[in-house]
Amino acid sequence: MAEIAQVIVDVPTMQTNRPYTYQVPQEWQYQIKIGMRVVVPFGNGTRKVEGVVVGLDETSTYDGQLKKIDSLMDLNPVLNDELLQLSQWMANQTFAFQITCIHTMLPAMLKTKTQKYLHLIDEVDEETFLTQFHGLDEIEFNPEKLTKPQLSQLLKLKKQEKVEVVYRVRDRAKPKTVLGISPALTFEQYEEQRSTLNSQAKAQNRLLSYLQSIIGKTIKLTEARQNSDLSTAVFNTGAKKGWLIKKKVEIYRTPTALQDTAIIESQLKLNDEQQIAVSAINQAVDQHQDKTFLLEGVTGSGKTEVYLQCIKRAIDQGQTAIMLVPEISLTPQIVARVKRRFGSDVAVLHSGLSNGEKYDEWRRIENQEAHVVVGARSAIFAPVTNLGLIILDEEHETSYKQDETPRYHARDVAKWRAKYHHAPLVLGSATPSLESRARAEKKVYHQLMLTQRVNHHPMPEVNVVDMRQELRKHAESNFSTELLEALAQRITRGEQSILMLNRRGYSSFIMCRDCGFVLQCPNCDISLTLHMDTHTMKCHYCGHEEAIPDICPNCHSHQIRYYGTGTQKVEAELAEKLPNARILRMDVDTTRRKGMHEKILRQFGDHKADILLGTQMIAKGLDYPNVTLVGVLNADTGLGLPDFRASEHTFQLLTQVSGRAGRADKPGQVIIQTYNPDHYAIQLARKHDFERFFQVEMQIRHRGKYPPYFYTVQITVSHEDEAVAAKAIFDLASFLNNGLGSTCIMLGPTPRSIARMNRRYYYQMVIKYQHNDRLHALLMQVMQTSQKLKQRGLQISVDPEPQYFI
Repeated sequence: MAEIAQVIVDVPTMQTNRPYTYQVPQEWQYQIKIGMRVVVPFGNGTRKVEGVVVGLDETSTYDGQLKKIDSLMDLNPVLNDELLQLSQWMANQTFAFQITCIHTMLPAMLKTKTQKYLHLIDEVDEETFLTQFHGLDEIEFNPEKLTKPQLSQLLKLKKQEKVEVVYRVRDRAKPKTVLGISPALTFEQYEEQRSTLNSQAKAQNRLLSYLQSIIGKTIKLTEARQNSDLSTAVFNTGAKKGWLIKKKVEIYRTPTALQDTAIIESQLKLNDEQQIAVSAINQAVDQHQDKTFLLEGVTGSGKTEVYLQCIKRAIDQGQTAIMLVPEISLTPQIVARVKRRFGSDVAVLHSGLSNGEKYDEWRRIENQEAHVVVGARSAIFAPVTNLGLIILDEEHETSYKQDETPRYHARDVAKWRAKYHHAPLVLGSATPSLESRARAEKKVYHQLMLTQRVNHHPMPEVNVVDMRQELRKHAESNFSTELLEALAQRITRGEQSILMLNRRGYSSFIMCRDCGFVLQCPNCDISLTLHMDTHTMKCHYCGHEEAIPDICPNCHSHQIRYYGTGTQKVEAELAEKLPNARILRMDVDTTRRKGMHEKILRQFGDHKADILLGTQMIAKGLDYPNVTLVGVLNADTGLGLPDFRASEHTFQLLTQVSGRAGRADKPGQVIIQTYNPDHYAIQLARKHDFERFFQVEMQIRHRGKYPPYFYTVQITVSHEDEAVAAKAIFDLASFLNNGLGSTCIMLGPTPRSIARMNRRYYYQMVIKYQHNDRLHALLMQVMQTSQKLKQRGLQISVDPEPQYFI
């Protein structure tokens, strides 16, 4: 019996990680559980807020009068013990509030306005107040309209598994239904009906037998027809005679990536290196060891097959598995492959799904109808039980780090869940992050190497083209002579090519040649980007959009010109230079609509295009046997950024995109265009030499006192008034300097590289440290203080181990 509940409340302007104590009404003292959402009075008592029960006690040490819980939002917990513990850990690690972490882990249907329905799954005593169930499948559940005894009765029914709660997001995530049937009579009544039938009514006789076999069930009409071999007309007759009831049956929506993929793929034969990796991981699965493996394998070395065979081992042991991929664009191919291996046991979770699809996939996982989860970053919170294996493919990808509160890294959450379940974690990459590779060097991670492609073919030949020399030969172009000739050769031979340009839009900016005016975003310190498909100028940071100017707004000259380049402009130039080429463009603009990732990749896989042109979303994970050429139009895009990871990101991107070429029987070629041909990141990517890059970059990091030798924390302050933002961050710097002493290195404060964004001014500072016992407590103090400052329009964020410093 629980008389007292500890509740974390959701008050945006007064969040705290300390739970508040509430009295549990007598009617619910045996039914309330940790992990349920509740409505509680807060403040002066008139305000009602949502909260989550995180603890239950029999008595309270509080002498005064406790406020009572107002109502229950759930009949069963929405958070299990694992997720509650995880939310506490995340709040502490990411300098966030626990309620924010809880909202991050819950599916969208529980974070938005929902309608809750009680669905009858067993007979209920008609003498109870729930007589309204009589003749109905479900009723709307509104705790505010129910008395405490009624709610207590519902909790008992839930405990007896006579009702279930169904959540539906209003107007968006309504369950999908099809026509179903359920028997309307008892077994004996059907026998009575049989005795009245004419001897010629064989179909109706078979219908009665079928209905007797499904008493107590509701069956989809299509399934009933198939199982009974009876026509729709016979079932219609049965409905008219009162033998059966037609009703709507809820079905799961199936994401596109899970459709039309029959199980046809069996396990592939492993080479020696793959077998060593699989054996090591399977041993950890068998022995329930929370060991972290770094699977470092060159592109095309068969890492996915290693993943699949290890997942099968976990499933064979009665366990579940989570496999994370960094980009939505990777998901279709990966999911299709996993689906071919494991069938309907696979669920997929990523932001490209509709609300309804997310809702249904989450329920399939929670109901243990799917044991393999594939998805992007947030899939790490999938409500699986008995977790046996976690995999992070392309573990170096920055998209695994969330850039909003709570600023968690999926790799760290995966480590926590792996430890909780005593399960192995596999981090896979051809170009591991320096942090992970350094941990493997120190034996913190167990390193597994795949040094050869599975088909034993060599890595593709990489040519570096100096674009400075190209400019001297002919007029400015996005294409070198060598790349154009190579593209033309592939088209002639019926082979395919991938071109990567890490910039979308038509041009970087427009400028007046008379006065030098550049059209800026009115909300941000950034130039607007030209988009020819919509004939607009767009800001890629705040979304501001305006018409393309015909004359200079400053000097009224007509000398407006386009500068820089983008995917749209490259597509137009490519169509002009290679008029016979069939081109598909894949960037944020062409993949906005639902299902466009899958559609574009399917078209390319079906050889309906010769060239796939895109941003970095096409650089990794794609596997097309007919791709023999990869071109990188400007390898320097990321090298000039004011970020200590710029070289690492460039090397990783070039290596990943190079790996798309020559993955099958035909040899591959890569052409990298650059204005910095001698840069070590480009030269070592040309040689596919990650080990040498690791050594060179680690020396630079050591001299600069950057990760993995030092930890980092970034603190950002923003306000609509630049002076207010500047004063706040300098006050923070003074406060931290006084508290930290000389054991930390502070960079800044300085304005961010894009100092104004969305009408707010941003200032930042970075703290580098190795060990400091006081830093965590000071930053938690900053987080608490930030709530009071937020009421004055100041926003403060604390980002542990940021992926970008710009």
